[in-house]
Amino acid sequence: MWRRHLDRAGVREPRLRRDYTEQRRAVRRFATAEYAAARLLLPAALLPHVVAAVAFMHDTDDRIDRGAPDVRAAALEEWGGLVRKAFAEGDSTLPVLRCLVNTAERHPSMRAHVDAFLRGCEREVAWRTIADEEELERYVREYSLPALMLTACLLAPADAPARAAAFTDGCHRLIGAMQRIDFLEDLADDVRGGRTGVPADAVARHGADLTRPDAALGRLVQEQTDRAATGLAAAAPLAGVVDPPFRPFIRALVGVQGLRLDAVRRAGASLATHGSGPPAPAAAVLLLRETAARARAGIFRGPRSGVAHGA
Repeated sequence: MWRRHLDRAGVREPRLRRDYTEQRRAVRRFATAEYAAARLLLPAALLPHVVAAVAFMHDTDDRIDRGAPDVRAAALEEWGGLVRKAFAEGDSTLPVLRCLVNTAERHPSMRAHVDAFLRGCEREVAWRTIADEEELERYVREYSLPALMLTACLLAPADAPARAAAFTDGCHRLIGAMQRIDFLEDLADDVRGGRTGVPADAVARHGADLTRPDAALGRLVQEQTDRAATGLAAAAPLAGVVDPPFRPFIRALVGVQGLRLDAVRRAGASLATHGSGPPAPAAAVLLLRETAARARAGIFRGPRSGVAHGA
């Protein structure tokens, strides 16, 4: 089955096929649910390129996520040099970059998003706390959105500037909600690591201690989840902006964020001591529902590009 995906994606050179297969194994390990959604709901021709983008994003994050800020900044500078060299030469000693370069050749819009993502990583390596909503928005705009667009650009409509603008706006709203949920889910680990993404002015306003599962923290979590819910609701129309083959995947993506949000709400103040996540059975039901909807709509994976019929 995977060989057929590579064929439809136009990946035929033996070394590149091995490279994409290696990235697929990595993505399946660290992003099991996301890979399952892409595998079930995206056109076959697109899956290897989504894998390449996700693998690059994860590899970047892994390289810059350890040590003091100066160590992280040095790691980012070194990695950025390797990425630029790979694009300049059209090759690399690293399989993850060989895949990225090949995918960007087939999807030229990706290169600009790679550059924006690497610039955004400068903010990612430097931050220690988020002061307020304005700073959180800057973080989302400069780092989180470019990270999402590495894969989202593969789904972007290309036929009309207005649709493309609506797509980017929907992605911005979606990732804003997702980032807020991320910071709540990871609160306990982030506090232990000395970096917290819940806005500090909100923490002070509620008189919350992020290490204590008390009523004040419960009120803070409620406020932050309400804000995330507003963002998710605003992102819901995104599924109607993309082309028909991508709508089930976008609906599933937004739906899973709703499940994550519900889990955070239920956890409440207990997030001070442990994280949360969407219940696996509910996520599985959501994916199965969208897979069935995809079949009913007549969306199929064509021999080359995953052409779709239906809506």
